[in-house]
Amino acid sequence: MNYSALNQVFFKSCSEVSSETNTPCYAVGGWVRDLFLERECKDIDVVVVGSGIEFAKEVAKKLNPKIKVNYFANFGTAQFVYDGIDYEFVGARKESYQRDSRNPIIENGTIEDDIARRDFTINSLAISLNASNFGELLDLHGGSADLEKKILRTPQDPDITYSDDPLRMLRAVRFASQLNFKIEEKSFEAISRNSNRLEIISKERIHSELNKILLSPKPSIGLDLLYKTGLLDYVLPELKLLHGVELYKGKGHKDNFYHTLQVVDNLAEKSDNLWLRWAALLHDIAKPQTKSFSEENGWSFHGHEVLGSKMAVSIFKTLKLPLDQPLQYVRKLIFLHLRPIALTKEEITDSAVRRLLFEAGDDIDDLLLLCQSDITSKNEAKVARYLENLEKLKLKIKEVEERDHIKNFQPPITGEMIMKTYNLKPSRVIGDIKNHIKEAILDGVIRNDYDEAFALMLSVAPKYITDAQS
Repeated sequence: MNYSALNQVFFKSCSEVSSETNTPCYAVGGWVRDLFLERECKDIDVVVVGSGIEFAKEVAKKLNPKIKVNYFANFGTAQFVYDGIDYEFVGARKESYQRDSRNPIIENGTIEDDIARRDFTINSLAISLNASNFGELLDLHGGSADLEKKILRTPQDPDITYSDDPLRMLRAVRFASQLNFKIEEKSFEAISRNSNRLEIISKERIHSELNKILLSPKPSIGLDLLYKTGLLDYVLPELKLLHGVELYKGKGHKDNFYHTLQVVDNLAEKSDNLWLRWAALLHDIAKPQTKSFSEENGWSFHGHEVLGSKMAVSIFKTLKLPLDQPLQYVRKLIFLHLRPIALTKEEITDSAVRRLLFEAGDDIDDLLLLCQSDITSKNEAKVARYLENLEKLKLKIKEVEERDHIKNFQPPITGEMIMKTYNLKPSRVIGDIKNHIKEAILDGVIRNDYDEAFALMLSVAPKYITDAQS
């Protein structure tokens, strides 16, 4: 372990305050864990056997008298930022829980009490900041050995740990996904037994952990654990319905759950965009509801992109995810995810490319990334063919956009222009004329040009106006 990190002025200041006030203090939790794993950590927690608030104030004075210390008397915690690092102080405590809440009843405790209440042994490590044994590792529950073995285990009875605070079950899955660790068998079984306890956890807490799983290097690890532990029933039950293969007359479809996990992993290798990963997670979410079988074509899922785009709304609402731009982005990508591949199966026309560009707008590159990630066949020749065709489509898109400037375009003729030219009031006929001009541009009948669009308006508007008045 790299103990040179303890040479920071912050830790020396803690040691000095500890000696001056006769208050034992320890660096604990994630920072110590990440020190072992050689991962960067911008948050450092200090446990004080005494008042965390008063200790924080004294340390802040030594570092810089101008530091603002934020403290929360009800929780006995204090926090400040120094040199880009977030420091938090808390008094050592022990906790007890009531069945219907994850909010603990807190009492003052020893450092041993505080360590024992931690969620996992790898987070129960502490390093002394006391002058008498500065830098000494306190490892009461085998956390360093579990780090070496890449095991997630609870310091105490896992049934009690997870029942007391059910969010820890999601944290176990998240750490397994982020660190590529295994959940110890007893702990895994306890999560399965206590999965229904997630019902007392707020949706905000749930989606926060789910986002972190999606942002992990290989999200399928965490997503598969959610399924195997039963947590998925309380996190995203719609995803669970994708699991399994139905056979009819000897014909089966792919397991859409594991296909989805592969798509998310493929995308994770190419982009760290959280909402693009959400689009990958939900791109096939409506397949169970749209599944059908015919003798001629076998299994199909017609319209799953349309229904999936609608389902994204209810999923985001349930999980209390943002309902503004992120949702609209995810919906758009779900709705369009079949279009690029469909284009590659036929002659790629300029008109089809213009329409795709018009609908995808600035998200065209993300859409193509999603489509590329969606190619998961075990047939290597088929995958190679699809990828080659997708590259041809990309070149065609580049060519059409450079020439026609369709992406995010607005028809050159506005409704105000039409109303002024023909002395009309706002009405449906205005939209019909605008749509005619837009379709002509997308079909290549005219260029995306003001003069050509105005000439077309003069040509077609009189008939639309006459038909509307008759």
